[in-house]
Amino acid sequence: MLPSILSKSRNAPSPAGHRRRLRHLLSSSLGRATTLPPTTAIAASPPSPSTNSHLASSPHTYHHYTSILQSCVAAGSLRAGRQLHGRLLVSGLGPDTVLFTKLVDLYAACGHVGHARRLFDGMPKRNVFLWNVLIRAYAREGPREAAVQLYRGMAEHGVEPDNFTYPLVLKACAALLDMETGREVHERVSGTRWGQDVFVCAGIVDMYAKCGCVDNARAVFDGIAVRDAVVWNSMIAAYGQNGWPMEALSLCRDMAANGIGPTIATLVSTISAAADAAALPRGRELHGFGWRRGFGREDKLKTSLVDMYAKSGWVQVARILFEQLMKTELVSWNAMICGYGMHGHADEALALFNKMRGDAQVSPDNITFVGVLSACNHGGMVEEAKEFFDLMVDVYSINPTVQHYTCLVDVLGHTGRFEEAYDLIKGMPIKPDSGIWGALLNGCKIHKNVELGELALQKLIELEPEDAGNYVHLSNIYAQSGKWEKAARVRKLMTNRGLKKILACSWIELKGKTHGFLVGDASHPRSDEIYEELERLEGLMSDAGYVPDTMPVFHNVGDDEKRNMVRSHSERLAIAFGLISTPPGTKLLVTKNLRVCEDCHVVIKLISKIVQREIIIRDVNRYHHFVNGECSCKDYW
Repeated sequence: MLPSILSKSRNAPSPAGHRRRLRHLLSSSLGRATTLPPTTAIAASPPSPSTNSHLASSPHTYHHYTSILQSCVAAGSLRAGRQLHGRLLVSGLGPDTVLFTKLVDLYAACGHVGHARRLFDGMPKRNVFLWNVLIRAYAREGPREAAVQLYRGMAEHGVEPDNFTYPLVLKACAALLDMETGREVHERVSGTRWGQDVFVCAGIVDMYAKCGCVDNARAVFDGIAVRDAVVWNSMIAAYGQNGWPMEALSLCRDMAANGIGPTIATLVSTISAAADAAALPRGRELHGFGWRRGFGREDKLKTSLVDMYAKSGWVQVARILFEQLMKTELVSWNAMICGYGMHGHADEALALFNKMRGDAQVSPDNITFVGVLSACNHGGMVEEAKEFFDLMVDVYSINPTVQHYTCLVDVLGHTGRFEEAYDLIKGMPIKPDSGIWGALLNGCKIHKNVELGELALQKLIELEPEDAGNYVHLSNIYAQSGKWEKAARVRKLMTNRGLKKILACSWIELKGKTHGFLVGDASHPRSDEIYEELERLEGLMSDAGYVPDTMPVFHNVGDDEKRNMVRSHSERLAIAFGLISTPPGTKLLVTKNLRVCEDCHVVIKLISKIVQREIIIRDVNRYHHFVNGECSCKDYW
């Protein structure tokens, strides 16, 4: 939310109106010229005085030139601007600061930053506005380092930055993740009259947020005496961008409580936070609020809602909103394709991808292919995943990222094609990260490949020596294979290193309140009712032939103890609480921080059939939609 140097009023003419005005001005002014110099010349120094030098003394002509140039900038008309530039070189006006600042702005706005820079360098007098125009061009188009260099050059030329300069430089620092320079700018601003300017402060908050320093951003936010929507939006976005979605939602409430009306930017950031937190009730509230405030036709809002509903399990609602978009941009296609991919709706994701490339003529980017490959992965479509990976590289010339390789390794590992998966990892042009080795280790766990699992764990320990989950994975592989002594050694190694297994936790949000459960949890106020509901369901499941699968319990204990450990898994407690707390037929959404175990997967399918409800589980890997005894993953996850 940074200010524009050349901001236009709400009543400014449309681009078409600017073009009509420009044609009129050109026909009345430049039409009288008999010969123009070559328009390819980009220079600030005028030639020797010409016979047209009398134009320099004409205030009417000077005003006419400024009007034409302003219209060129507004309409983005490079050709007309270059014609006028040539005219100025023979007019006798010379490198007039106002006129040539508009020329610099025109070249920069039209993507010719090199031309703009040459004009700038040839100007004998440069005001702060001229510096800002070029800094803005570099901050927007790059190289961003040039924007920082220009900012430093202002001091050398005795030009004092203003409240437009600082946000632009901070934007460049944010893009470069250059917190050292950003902090330097912050310190300099603090000693000026711009220290409390809302746009400057918003730029500082955004810079710290982009560099991952949320606490610094919040300290700046708390120190602002008068905050408008711009500052609030910057801090909300800072929380959302750094994985603090609940803090973003809380700050949005504080914003409303302080009498600051949310804007479209507020809603987009907050809805994105609701999506990341899987806080569907909050997301729906924001949806309704946005419609009541008259933002219902805004594609930006609808796109954020598409993402939120997809991430919250309501992929059908996401598709309805997607179809209502006035103009379907790439970000909208990506949100919907990735949404289908997360939910394992591979056919729908691939059909939408083909529609995007065919009917819509929209070229995919690397995010699109993450969604497509994720869909193939969750659908067990190995050959299709390999074909799309090759399509991305060979046809669209997109360099694969670690995310793309992770999807491909994951689907190969899931299907037991370990030789291909390992060869792919060894042939990667980029260094494999923990996600790559974790995907391979997960495949080894599924297919009990102890030897390769040990290799993957060794790599993971090198990358993440303090992550207990890696040791647990290998211990589980040993336990599945009946190698209890090796499993015990791994767990002892964890103990010696002071590592503790991550506790499985599930939570469900009802009436704006989040209820969390651990395995065997008895701390909830309605705990007795929850376990009574589980016993009732277990009796009905037994009548249907259910027998507990204790394989997921990787402890060398008796079967009875294993059954008791499985029956009180956290997701079952959350589901039971949801069943006793909501009317019949209500859809339940439960989030879990770890993978759903095999026995719980069977149980939840049976529960969905017994109670005739849709139950959605969002675990660490994907979404599972349980309806009438079936799961959307088709038992592949």
